[in-house]
Amino acid sequence: MKVLPFTILVPADRSVVSEEIELPYFYPYLHRHEEWQLTWVEQGEGTLIAGNNMHVFSSGDIFLVGANLPHLFKSNPDYFSTESGKSVKAHSIYFNTKNTLSGLFDLPELKAANSFLDNYKHGFKIPANQCTKIAAQIKQIHHSAGMVLLSNFLSLMNMIQSIDNDVEVLCPEVYSASLTENEGMRLSRIINFIMKNYHNKIDLEDISNTAYMNPHAFCRYFKKHTGHTFVSFLNEVRVNDACKKLLSEGNPESIANVAYKVGFNSVNNFNRVFKSVKGKTPSEYMDAYNKVSNIN
Repeated sequence: MKVLPFTILVPADRSVVSEEIELPYFYPYLHRHEEWQLTWVEQGEGTLIAGNNMHVFSSGDIFLVGANLPHLFKSNPDYFSTESGKSVKAHSIYFNTKNTLSGLFDLPELKAANSFLDNYKHGFKIPANQCTKIAAQIKQIHHSAGMVLLSNFLSLMNMIQSIDNDVEVLCPEVYSASLTENEGMRLSRIINFIMKNYHNKIDLEDISNTAYMNPHAFCRYFKKHTGHTFVSFLNEVRVNDACKKLLSEGNPESIANVAYKVGFNSVNNFNRVFKSVKGKTPSEYMDAYNKVSNIN
């Protein structure tokens, strides 16, 4: 499974690349590229793996992904079923401040934008109250060309750098994205195995075999490259899926059903792990969400 690098095809007449997709599910492999990526998920749900961190995403979310940051928009398992009828729709902007746009970003007028991107080198999630206007600007860029495209892009950069400092960063500043291609391939194989099988029992022996390592070497390797133990990473994946199931608008499931569906062997264990990850029990988490929804 080839992961690193991933090449963005840049048309000869554009220095800012825009892309619109509508597919059964998102590109399923961990990858990285030299360009910054701004992605508006118009339709779809899943988990964003970004560096050594994870973020639940749903329709309407927008993420700015840093240059060279290994990432994966992993669609929920039901998107891979041909019978689900589900699909994803997303709009992305790619830009390279060190290559095609280096002349523009070297201008003194872009000094503040450069500083902002340096401060958030791994990227962040766009706050919900900013998503509507930024999504509209992404569409403007997609439907423009020439000088109008550059003008719209500069307006977008101005919107992004005007966002206040209270943002959800994609991964810690100390995270190093300097994976070799072989390491990226191995890590991608591990993460994809987890994302496909987290709802089942995964033994340390199983996941170690996926990486072609003995269990002791695997544990050290996984901790080094993700900042998580295997168990803590697996628990976060399961809890993130549980959150989506508990808050499902159509037909929310009981806590017990959710616990077993996402891979826990007992409700008590699920409650304990859920609280350690989210700081609340499942019922407290649902109550807090419902209170905010009622206020809105």
